[in-house]
Amino acid sequence: MVKHFNITVRGKVQGVYYRASAKQMADLLGVKGFVCNQPDGIVYIEAEADEELLIKFVQWCHHGPAKAEVETVSVTDGAVQGFASFEINR
Repeated sequence: MVKHFNITVRGKVQGVYYRASAKQMADLLGVKGFVCNQPDGIVYIEAEADEELLIKFVQWCHHGPAKAEVETVSVTDGAVQGFASFEINR
């Protein structure tokens, strides 16, 4: 059953290829949705997939790419949007 997670990642997560790496991981797992930078330095992600895949994706979010320094990851459930792919939004 497809679930929707709203994921907020705080720390040193901009300028470290977090979005590109998140897309690679999402594509690898079959997660759909999008990732974008927020003006306050946060990375915001909406992700949809089966729950076990979302859990794997969230586990990856806790460390991210090599240069990232993730401080916190918060996850809330949301309404399924039916995304067709995973995109990097600017």
